[in-house]
Amino acid sequence: MAQLWGGRFTKETDKLVYNFNASISFDQKFYKQDIEGSIAHVKMLGKQGILTEKEMEDIVSCLQDILQDVENNRLEITDTYEDIHSFVEAKLIEHLGDTGKKLHTGRSRNDQVALDMRLYTREQVKETDELLGKLLEVLLSIMKEHTKTIMPGFTHLQKAQPITLAHHMGAYFEMFKRDRLRLHDIYDRMNYCPLGSGALAGTTYPLDREYTAELLGFYGPCLNSMDGVSDRDYLIEFLSALSIIMMHLSRFSEEVIIWNSNEYQFVEIDDAYSTGSSIMPQKKNPDIAELVRGKTGRVYGALTSLLTTMKGIPLAYNKDMQEDKELSFDAFDTVKGCIALFTGMLRTIRFNKEVMRKSANNGFTNATDAADYLVNHGVPFRDAHGIIGQIVLYCIDKNIAIDDMSLEELKSFSPVFEQDIYDAISMETCVNKRLTIGAPGKQAMEAVIAQEEEQLCKLNNFFTK
Repeated sequence: MAQLWGGRFTKETDKLVYNFNASISFDQKFYKQDIEGSIAHVKMLGKQGILTEKEMEDIVSCLQDILQDVENNRLEITDTYEDIHSFVEAKLIEHLGDTGKKLHTGRSRNDQVALDMRLYTREQVKETDELLGKLLEVLLSIMKEHTKTIMPGFTHLQKAQPITLAHHMGAYFEMFKRDRLRLHDIYDRMNYCPLGSGALAGTTYPLDREYTAELLGFYGPCLNSMDGVSDRDYLIEFLSALSIIMMHLSRFSEEVIIWNSNEYQFVEIDDAYSTGSSIMPQKKNPDIAELVRGKTGRVYGALTSLLTTMKGIPLAYNKDMQEDKELSFDAFDTVKGCIALFTGMLRTIRFNKEVMRKSANNGFTNATDAADYLVNHGVPFRDAHGIIGQIVLYCIDKNIAIDDMSLEELKSFSPVFEQDIYDAISMETCVNKRLTIGAPGKQAMEAVIAQEEEQLCKLNNFFTK
């Protein structure tokens, strides 16, 4: 059992205790970050004269070799070692002897693991943001294509007013755009380097923490060493953002599932993103959407778990904080997988435009516009509301739409109706006369699409600034 702290102890740790305490099974995930952090630390030690030039060069070269050997499967990370830090340092000492033992000068495992987790999470933030960018591109392409595709808008899952598919997709564009903005905010807050914090109170060595932070791409060092080793706010924020992303994906998935049903038939999911039934040959199931919806709770669980872990921990580092990793790693992978699969499903989905339009027409979604017609001809709104309500009852009884009524039938409810009512309540008129920014009218939608395209470009360039 390879341990870095055995000098204080007179007998070996019980095997069960060792296994319970060890983290190598999951923290090996950030071997690359551990080695990159060690290389930056050693370069700083050399710059400060704490290590000689040769010592620095030998350690850096050996660390780079270890990284290549791990990535090329020439070196296996095993549970012989307590954690990834022990593994890397042990391999370094095997190759360099006493020189390798100088790697840990001016550093604690507390600030080392804080750095590794922050570096790894920072990379996950960027990868998640990139995937959301691809999803937004698909949404924008659908919006551009379907500014004239009329469908019913819903409240309470009941048909309410006519909108367009572009307008509906635009709502999800806004959600995922906010998700990316959240990720960018998190990145800016988390991008400070804890290395050099030591165990909790810094070190007596003359470290150049600004230099280390610069080498690792941070804005600067954390300004309090106790907070540096015990802060997991950035991780809680990221898990919170991931939970919101999954909530958005789950809502979207729910709609895809409904739209895919025989009762709606608004969409047809591509065969590559569907499955069949083992017993019912007619079935085509929206399994990807259902799994995305189902995995949402899994990500919520990771957030709740870390909040619960952190709520009673006094300053500074405590071993409880080792529990920040496994569920977080699972959440990272889960969200990235869900975004990628959902994007593929959405890119290949087929929208049944005629079915959508017919559904809007048959759902009395133009009833509000019919009432507005009466109001514009001098009828008080409350009276107009009552008249249209009676017309809807009449149409339900006759199994027809308002548009199907003759002018004579309409006049039997109000003499105000004239031939122009049919144009006033056509689906195109109902949609396109709504021209305020954010509304579904074609002119308004095209203006919004232009803005969204510009904003998407800015979001895509965030990490290159």
